Amino acid sequence: MRRITELIPDGVEIMMGSSNTLSEIGFLDLVKNGRGGWKNLKDTMSGVTEPSKRYELRAKSSLAKFYLGSVHAVTETGEIVVASNTGSQLPGYVYNSPNVIWVVGTQKIVPNLDMALRRVWEYCLPLEDRIMKAAGQPGSNVGKLLIFEREVSPLRKVRMLLVEEKLGN
Repeated sequence: MRRITELIPDGVEIMMGSSNTLSEIGFLDLVKNGRGGWKNLKDTMSGVTEPSKRYELRAKSSLAKFYLGSVHAVTETGEIVVASNTGSQLPGYVYNSPNVIWVVGTQKIVPNLDMALRRVWEYCLPLEDRIMKAAGQPGSNVGKLLIFEREVSPLRKVRMLLVEEKLGN
C-alpha cells in the first residue's frame, strides 16, 4: 500500500472501481478514514440516490486524476482482462482518467488470453456470483469484458502493481 500512496499526490481526486483487492490491502479503509489526503469521488456518490444525479456523478468520477482498481487476469503475453457487470469502471480504465493504478495479486497471471478468459468465466464469475448472493443481491454476471493490450496515449500513465499474495478474485 505504501507504493500506492507514494504515487498519488495529496489533494487530488481519486476514484475506485469495486475491488476486493483494494479492500484486502487496507486501501479502502485508508481512504474511508480520510488518511490519504485525497478527494474520494466514490464517497461523494455513495449518498446520492436520485438516478440522474448519480449518473452525472459517475460520469464525472471517470475523469478523476487517479483511478484505482484491479483486474481479473494478466497474461504472460501482455493482455490484461477486466470483467464487469455494469462497466462503470471501464471509462476511467480505458480513456478518461490520466492515471490508472491496478493492484493485482500474482495468482491472476496466466499463460495466455484463452486461459485469462477461462479464469473469468470459470473462477471469477462463479465466485463473485456467490459473494453477491450471500450479500442478499440477485447475483452477478459479465455485462462487459475488456481486453487491454497497451496504452498508446503519452498523456496517460497506466501502472500495475503486482503483489506476491493471493488478492481479490
